[in-house]
Amino acid sequence: MKTLLCPVLAIVLVVAPAWSGGQVAAGDRTVGKPFATRSEVIARHGMAATSQPLATMVAIDILKRGGSAVDAAIAANAVLGLMEPTGCGIGGDLFAIVWDNKTQKLHGLNASGRSPAGLTLEEFQKRGLTKIPSFGVLPISVPGCVDGWFELHSKFGRLPMSELLAPAVQYAREGFPVSEVIAQGWQSGERVFAKQPGFSDTFLIDGKAPRTGDVFRNPRLANTLEKIGQGGRDVFYKGDMAKALAADVQKHGGFLSYEDLANHTSDWIDPVSTNYRGYDVWELPPNGQGIAALQMLNVLEGFDLRKAGFGSRDHVHWFVEAKKLAFEDRARLYADPAFAKVPVQELISKSYGEKRRALIDAQKAAQQYPVGLPHAVEEGDTIYMTVADKDRNMISLIQSNYRGFGSGVCPAELGFSLQDRGEMFDLTPGRFNSYAPRKRPFHTIIPAFVTKDGKPFLSFGVMGGATQPQGHVQIVLNIIDFDMNIQEAGDAPRILHSGSSEPTGEQMTNGGTVALESGFSETVQQQLEAAGHVFKPARGEFGGYQGILYDAQRDLYFGASESRKDGMAAGY
Repeated sequence: MKTLLCPVLAIVLVVAPAWSGGQVAAGDRTVGKPFATRSEVIARHGMAATSQPLATMVAIDILKRGGSAVDAAIAANAVLGLMEPTGCGIGGDLFAIVWDNKTQKLHGLNASGRSPAGLTLEEFQKRGLTKIPSFGVLPISVPGCVDGWFELHSKFGRLPMSELLAPAVQYAREGFPVSEVIAQGWQSGERVFAKQPGFSDTFLIDGKAPRTGDVFRNPRLANTLEKIGQGGRDVFYKGDMAKALAADVQKHGGFLSYEDLANHTSDWIDPVSTNYRGYDVWELPPNGQGIAALQMLNVLEGFDLRKAGFGSRDHVHWFVEAKKLAFEDRARLYADPAFAKVPVQELISKSYGEKRRALIDAQKAAQQYPVGLPHAVEEGDTIYMTVADKDRNMISLIQSNYRGFGSGVCPAELGFSLQDRGEMFDLTPGRFNSYAPRKRPFHTIIPAFVTKDGKPFLSFGVMGGATQPQGHVQIVLNIIDFDMNIQEAGDAPRILHSGSSEPTGEQMTNGGTVALESGFSETVQQQLEAAGHVFKPARGEFGGYQGILYDAQRDLYFGASESRKDGMAAGY
């Protein structure tokens, strides 16, 4: 019998052949899958899936009190900002897709912040920088999360905001035990961020990051959240808190100002979609990277993945080449639409997908691809969560600081770190994503949603920088082409291609590299190497997935949370 390992434990490329030529060796597992997985969660009334079990239970508590899916998501997000500061918090940005069952419509929210008005491209040039630093005060942009909460709440909320933030306030004061995966990220953060202003006082205990099971308290964040719950979003963006935040950043040489915070707004936007084998897959348009997933699906639709089989040579080859194609466009054409005319509809069209597909050599890995629309051209940590309520409303929400704790800068004893999203700007003048004041940077965090015949089918997301569109596509393929349930779709071993051109200006060289989690056969890897694919050890960010599927026929929710993170799905 073959030895099978859970993908999250893999530190080498291949452990034992699990597939051969696309044929699944089911072994003795009851579920019939050759990788570690578990049962879906099934419930009638409500469902929540987050990356931390205590946050999931807070969401369920809010649902049971009569809160909406959005209410529960806000409450859980606030708890995650406390318990998983390695990925999110009120110093970061937020995006969401909401299914409103009453109107039978999807709503998109872009709650990402903009660059400081007082920081110019010339300032970076004067400092001799060709890339915006990853940490410190220079990559800080306006945090959009809090405004995003209030926009969502004003449209779809039921319970008072003070009640929604109360669980996070209580946990922040009383303390909570730090979970395993988060503790590992926290320890990495200790090494990277310890010297950033305010970080040690906010996130370390006697100069050390908490270990698994250590009880951590954040009374500063408790005070901040309590004030926001009682006084509203203007407490954060226009009150004394905003003044103190801006003053602290500027004291350390940054450019974020009170006016930047006071002028911040979120935008309600229309999600965009492509149809993949009868299912409509929805993403948000740029400044995010969601349409990369749609571009990849349009390319892959022309290949018979079901016949090829999961884990086959053709499956991996087609996927990697489709990813390369989409990411070349992503590098040059995705940006803030207020500053660039992004050709979204052309990029996600079926005809464009056909043209791009024709560039793929079935026998050989490409070293590079051209940008598809040259006439148009003028890794990070995140949390993803999804909630569904008794009235069949659903929310797909993603929120992030970017690089773990973001910039590492923790202003004015407020209990959180500010994001470093500004790092994602390109300092080359004249490009779509070139730095400019009051501009939204290219964004990696993307929520996703799938409908079938105009009805909700799946709310899902995958964490992890450039992993995210690759993860979105793999979830869709696993469910639609490979007949996996939504738990299996997240637990299945993943493919991760790195080295495509990036919106920050880096170019792809030598075709990039491929990492496979354990579970792909050695034979398939050898076939791919013969085709020119270059492999690297399977370390790093393979994401963290949550999903809720609505079974309209039986009026049930199915929930899933993969094992790469600490999270869980729960329902009632």
